[in-house]
Amino acid sequence: MKETIINFLKELKLTNELITFIISMLPIVELRGSIPIAILKFKMPVLKSFLISVIGNLVPVLPIIYFLEPIRKFLSRIIIFKKFFDWLYERVYRKSEKNIQKYGAIGLAIFVAIPLPGTGAWTGSIAAILFNIKTKYSFPAITVGVIIAGIIVSIIVKGLTIWH
Repeated sequence: MKETIINFLKELKLTNELITFIISMLPIVELRGSIPIAILKFKMPVLKSFLISVIGNLVPVLPIIYFLEPIRKFLSRIIIFKKFFDWLYERVYRKSEKNIQKYGAIGLAIFVAIPLPGTGAWTGSIAAILFNIKTKYSFPAITVGVIIAGIIVSIIVKGLTIWH
């Protein structure tokens, strides 16, 4: 799937930097996928890969925090959307309740910082909605988490390039 996305974006004649930026905005993939692609596939310097990926990963955060809940309420009148949002919110709640409910914005930052699938900026943004963390706290917490995750992923990927 990763190659399909990259090939599609390449066909649009996008630069490697723009492809990295777009991939970092995608749910699930986020910077956990864009940094390795930028460094390993596009041979981009680590710092450049990191900066592009962090910025791209943060782009969807505020729209999610501000608009997801009104969209969810509107679309949930249709049964298939209601089932999807119920599943999504339950999944996010289960993954994040221990850290975020207990520690609030600090727990949110830690949760987002863990560089594993399902713990990134998208899930953190949804968790901020679920646990009613105000934007003035949730956005900085998510930003810190994204930066830490980006540092961890960059170090791991750079370490892999040294061994090859």
